[in-house]
Amino acid sequence: MKKNRLNSFMLAGTGSDVGKSVLAAAFCRILKQDGYTPAPFKAQNMALNSYVTPEGLEIGRAQAVQAEAAGVSCHTDMNSLLLKPSTEQTAQVILGGKPIGDRNAYEFFQKENRKELRKVVNAAYDRLANQFNPIVMEGAGSISEINFRDCDLVNMSMAKHAGADVFLVANIDRGGVFASVYGSVLLQTSEERSLIKGIIINKFRGDIRLFERGVKMLEKLCGIPVLGVIPYFKGIYIEEEDSVMLECKNREAMVGKINIAVILLRHLSNFTDFNILERDERVHLYYTNNVDDIEKANIVLLPGSKNTLDDLYELRCNGVAQAILKAHQRGATVMGICGGYQMMGLEVRDPQGVEGDFNCLPGLGLLPVITSMQGDKVTRQVNFTFDGTETICKGYEIHMGRTVLVEGAVASSLNQLTDGREDGYRNGRKCLGTYIHGILDNQSFIDFLLKPYTDKLEQHAFDYAAFKEEQYDKLAAHVRKHINMPLFYRILKHN
Repeated sequence: MKKNRLNSFMLAGTGSDVGKSVLAAAFCRILKQDGYTPAPFKAQNMALNSYVTPEGLEIGRAQAVQAEAAGVSCHTDMNSLLLKPSTEQTAQVILGGKPIGDRNAYEFFQKENRKELRKVVNAAYDRLANQFNPIVMEGAGSISEINFRDCDLVNMSMAKHAGADVFLVANIDRGGVFASVYGSVLLQTSEERSLIKGIIINKFRGDIRLFERGVKMLEKLCGIPVLGVIPYFKGIYIEEEDSVMLECKNREAMVGKINIAVILLRHLSNFTDFNILERDERVHLYYTNNVDDIEKANIVLLPGSKNTLDDLYELRCNGVAQAILKAHQRGATVMGICGGYQMMGLEVRDPQGVEGDFNCLPGLGLLPVITSMQGDKVTRQVNFTFDGTETICKGYEIHMGRTVLVEGAVASSLNQLTDGREDGYRNGRKCLGTYIHGILDNQSFIDFLLKPYTDKLEQHAFDYAAFKEEQYDKLAAHVRKHINMPLFYRILKHN
């Protein structure tokens, strides 16, 4: 049965990182589940990550994800203007899925240059609105950038063109939610304020009952209903355009991949060491201090730390150290980088109190080395080879501490530096330590690390499409639970 037509709506933000993209995907899936035919739309997007439509054209990746959640094929009309930053002041402009060259930010935001672009994005919306019901629109950044009001293409001007209901999304995790919501409403013109029909508080942590009074205060201040308070979620994996926060990284093992667990240290540093691994199709990389997921890993990586001794102490207290040792005993590779390498030794000493109060702590005992912290920091770029190969690899060192072999131990360096020095230690094929950051940026080393586990890829059939569908359904259930859905539908049916 064909559903009655709903009004289009926009998820507009009080600022960046409020979670609009993921919420848009959630509402696309909810509406699909409820028998509607939704489609996503973002007039202008700025992101380096993009996606190719079936027609071979380019759009923002978030809109492709939202289309997938809606169960429809992605199209350039869903994001007809995409800006891909080239420098701090220039960006490549993708219009209608095709690059039209680089533009200077100042020139691009001039009012006279926006008229033609406005025609393009408005026409794209109109085409979508004729095909789908409803259009789930996403704003960009904050709707309160009133200095850009005249040249705005994506926020309130787009909502006015569409006659869309606007739901203002705020990230309570950042603090200042009352000021950001009230200020965002107050800075709109009377016409713009009339479009704002609801407030959504996102990324709440803790007991929601503690914010019940806050909800009433917001509604009284703004004269607008709060549609819901959505808790921060874990264990639901929705692809996002920009994964810049460690909090957003994967946290659990996955069947059908080489599982690599990066130990989630309190003082973890240089997690960019693992960016390339995250993009390797053979690998599922996740950050965790959950002992069960550590023991499921094929490879355990101990990352760098801003405070090696403090993190080592915590690993011993929370059971993670024991989980790492159990994983290694069952055949997992354990590799430490910088601070992680130091932790894998017999002892970490700090007689001068460089890092804090611990003078000495026992390490994991996986490598026959002892580290002594020193006040001088080593910072240098290095070229190196490994495993007897002739391939020259690149990386860099940045650490405090000197690591030496214990007396009587057999020398077994992991890397040979081109200046004649040696780096790290290799205790067999599956126990490795190094001071070199960026070692995993070298494909030859990644292949060396993964080689013992490549057979795992053929032993398990993993249905990634089914997995993504499951995640969209989980996300929809989470958002549905915390949104006043009857009020949501009443607002959209008011016309």
